[in-house]
Amino acid sequence: MTVLDQRDAVPSRFVKADTTDPQANLNFRIGLMPTDIAGLEKALYAVSEPDSDLYGQHLSFDEVKAFSAPTSGAVTAVTEWLSDNGITDVKTSGAFDDWLTFTIPVEKANTLLSAQYETFVHIETGQQFIRTMSASIPSDLTDFIEVVHPTTSFAKPTFGPKPMMSIPVTANLTERANPAPSSCNSIVTPACLQALYGIPATPATQSTNRLGVSGFIDQFAQEADLQTFLRALRPDIPSTTTFTLQTLDGGRNPQGRNEAGIEADLDIQYTIGVATHVPTFFISVGDASTDGIDGFLDIINFLLAETSPPQVLTTSYGFDETDLPASAEIRLCNAYMALGARGVSILFASGDGGVGGGQQGENCTTFIPAFPGGCPFHTAVGATEGITETSASFSSGGFSNVFARPSYQDSAVTAYLAALGNTNAGRFNTSGRAFPDVSAQGNDVEIVVGGEAGLVGGTSCSSPIFASVVSLINDRLIAAGKPVLGFLNPFLYANPKALFDITTGDNPGCGTNGFPAGVGWDPVTGLGTPNFAALLAAVGL
Repeated sequence: MTVLDQRDAVPSRFVKADTTDPQANLNFRIGLMPTDIAGLEKALYAVSEPDSDLYGQHLSFDEVKAFSAPTSGAVTAVTEWLSDNGITDVKTSGAFDDWLTFTIPVEKANTLLSAQYETFVHIETGQQFIRTMSASIPSDLTDFIEVVHPTTSFAKPTFGPKPMMSIPVTANLTERANPAPSSCNSIVTPACLQALYGIPATPATQSTNRLGVSGFIDQFAQEADLQTFLRALRPDIPSTTTFTLQTLDGGRNPQGRNEAGIEADLDIQYTIGVATHVPTFFISVGDASTDGIDGFLDIINFLLAETSPPQVLTTSYGFDETDLPASAEIRLCNAYMALGARGVSILFASGDGGVGGGQQGENCTTFIPAFPGGCPFHTAVGATEGITETSASFSSGGFSNVFARPSYQDSAVTAYLAALGNTNAGRFNTSGRAFPDVSAQGNDVEIVVGGEAGLVGGTSCSSPIFASVVSLINDRLIAAGKPVLGFLNPFLYANPKALFDITTGDNPGCGTNGFPAGVGWDPVTGLGTPNFAALLAAVGL
């Protein structure tokens, strides 16, 4: 047997329960090794690097599947191993038929994986997880099995905005000229963003352009709140403008006022309220996921299988990198690669814990990267504040301990590290994938929840704002008969002057001041905030 997943300690937010029922059933998923993941990565960069002859020629589902389908012999070899252990009710699933699913009791799982499954309790919620600290697979199957769940994953999505502070519903700010009105220092609205970043209020025109908003952990977007928000802060567009609902894993979107979700309302209001008339989809992921990552992989497989997935997807949730086994993180990151190759720009909030991750504080001696912040195949969005923009202190950023630094950011990150010198030496992985990539306003952002207006803060504000900018640029590209942006990072790092560089602030944590912002890329605000006119020019419009 060869160890597949192993961890030395239980994450700080969990404690071990007294007993575990050996007959308790576990729903297993085995992710099979893809045929040619290196080939898919090469294909992704070929269609994403601006100087490539294939730039913008995004792959079809079948072309992606040719790279991502299980390696030859994997299904037969793994199902024979399971059958030898008395497990015959095995089903195939996934966008590329690359998952095997089955159910067995704890005692059989212990034997199958040379494991010791125990029950752990999430301190904040009381939710119970049956997990093991180590899991192994037969050595002759290591070329066929990429990931097994559940093993050492303690996934519990975090982030979300800081608590809402109630304020009166404000009238629309009509002053649009740069610089933004001074009132934007205390209340950020769509008008503030239009002024700061030069975002147009003119409606998008292309019906094929789609903007996806992820919804997790029972966060529901309210149509009534959206109407109130639009009447107050975007009276120039119909207050009846709304979103299309998609669901998976038992997802839903009830409309009771008391069920309004701060995060879901924020994400919907700052996509519809900024990406004027871009068709917006709220994708509600329910609690019936079995991917081991709270539906994070399920939603990507769901979109991969669509004939025309949304060209932009924004997500304001995430994990600490230490919460998940590296095998699961690699599996999910490769799914982002596949969706990016289809022409989808995937954006994530970088997180709100500074360099301390979900601990957001002092109980760490080395910095805790966020996930999926460290995945190189998406765009991580940090936060700024104020009209003379500076970094928001909560903006998560740093360097992955799982993923190596990609070539597209090598020169920018190398320059930052040279300027950083010995600051924080030994607290982070200097060769890891660095994040965030970009940033946007993330504090004192006005939203409406349950009929009440209030201010929120977090990188969960920043991601939908930047995603809206990308969607508006895609609208112009489609109208001009050009391909959409797709995977953003090679384009962004090739055009750093298309963003407003943020050079002040830091992101404290782990008993330090974290990383300082500086000239050029930095692990607090990335390359900077969007300059709409400069981005349009960079895409040739």
